[in-house]
Amino acid sequence: MILEMKVPSPGESITEVEIATWLVKDGDYVEKDQAIAEVDSDKATLELPAEASGIITLKAEEGDAVAVGQVVCHIDTAAAKPDGATAAPAVEKAPEVKKEEVKAAPVAEKTYATGTPSPAAKKILDEKNISPSDIVGTGKGGRITTEDAANAIPAMGTPTGGSRGTERVKLSMLRRKVAERLVAAKNETAMLTTFNEVNMTPINIIRNQYKDEFKAKHNGIGLGYMSFFTKAVTRALQLYPDVNSMMDGDHKVAFDFADISIAVSGPKGLMVPVVRNAELLTFRGVEAEIKRLALRARDGQITVDDMTGGTFTITNGGVFGSMLSTPIINPPQSGILGMHNIIERPIAVNGKVEIHPMMYVALSYDHRIIDGRESVGFLVAVKEALENPMELLMDNNPKKALEL
Repeated sequence: MILEMKVPSPGESITEVEIATWLVKDGDYVEKDQAIAEVDSDKATLELPAEASGIITLKAEEGDAVAVGQVVCHIDTAAAKPDGATAAPAVEKAPEVKKEEVKAAPVAEKTYATGTPSPAAKKILDEKNISPSDIVGTGKGGRITTEDAANAIPAMGTPTGGSRGTERVKLSMLRRKVAERLVAAKNETAMLTTFNEVNMTPINIIRNQYKDEFKAKHNGIGLGYMSFFTKAVTRALQLYPDVNSMMDGDHKVAFDFADISIAVSGPKGLMVPVVRNAELLTFRGVEAEIKRLALRARDGQITVDDMTGGTFTITNGGVFGSMLSTPIINPPQSGILGMHNIIERPIAVNGKVEIHPMMYVALSYDHRIIDGRESVGFLVAVKEALENPMELLMDNNPKKALEL
């Protein structure tokens, strides 16, 4: 029996996907539920599992755009499994790079005239400021002719002998969609960015005091910075609800919940899964959910639903060493908070110079819906909570807040 495998719908509103990589070869024996391909939609990269065991025949090429419901392969379920055969291994296929063949020029026998320009050729080379040693003569005995000099082009740099190859690789559907959305965010929003700085000393004191106990109590979940920032953001969103809203035509859509999109790095690039109802989560709840989503992104198991519906985004360029940046809005949201690296810097504290771990923070926002007062007030509220977490985020009871 020949089973026709069709592309399943990855999510609502998605009508087309792209075959990113076949993980098996034509004619391989595959087991039921074995991953046979990776497909890109405009929102995520998903694995396509085999619907039955048998010999597979591929009906689409890598890079093909296929409609949801289209047949991409056949599986002969009546075919017997070859003796001693195991599931077909994943195929690692590097992108093909076409290189032009360079034919070696015939080497002329050297004589006393080799590399010597004629008087007319020398005049032309002098005018072009080209050394005769940089020219290969085509005249008799290797002499540089007038035509050689006329065709000579001044060097654009000193040759080093290093590789000068190029590679042309098509962007994945996901990456193309991300690019489209970013350009739209720049062109269709009135985006501005406001900055501030945060003294991380109070958070570091709490983390240093409780992180080991926290990790032991909560099955290896670490007490990182993201839970503090997420809690500070959800508090600030309640104080400044316009930041937790978005434009829909001529209307403003406001939310009474905080679904926080957290930018994480995955094998296919930047992913932005959503922590749902973050305003209701404890420190442990935030850290556990971020860890779960980050692992799914790393393992390529993130889904469209995981990344849909956020109301505000937090991105941390500091893990890559960024000191300061202007994060770009994640449409259709109206605001994004950028975290950066922590650097010890001298600051004035009560009239004295002290050295503290400092972080620059940036809020990019859509000025069509968020005014300057709300944007600055929101970022100041985030700063206040991070610099006074004991009172504003933990109700002066860190053990209770951390569920210790």
